[in-house]
Amino acid sequence: MPILRVKEIRDTSHEDRLKRLSELRTELIRLKTMVKAGGSLENPARIHELRKTIARILTIDNEPAPIKKKEEKKPKEPKESEEKPKEKKKKPAKKKKPKEAKEDKEE
Repeated sequence: MPILRVKEIRDTSHEDRLKRLSELRTELIRLKTMVKAGGSLENPARIHELRKTIARILTIDNEPAPIKKKEEKKPKEPKESEEKPKEKKKKPAKKKKPKEAKEDKEE
């Protein structure tokens, strides 16, 4: 079960998120030092939960602000140049070598 759900994180203010983030980080450091010292934890999965919650908070903080929906845009009127269909340019024909030049080389 997550410590903080995404909805709860989004509902809190930026300052509260930062405060909660620092609290979670200090708890994570405390648990990691306890494990390194050879102690046992009551709930070893707590470390995983803390890391995930810290990541959620940082992700939500880095999200761009939601864009407010504007009134529907009016369809653009086509410009004069857009009304006319564009014609494809024809590629120039390749020049063929005369057969006589080939015959001279063979002799």
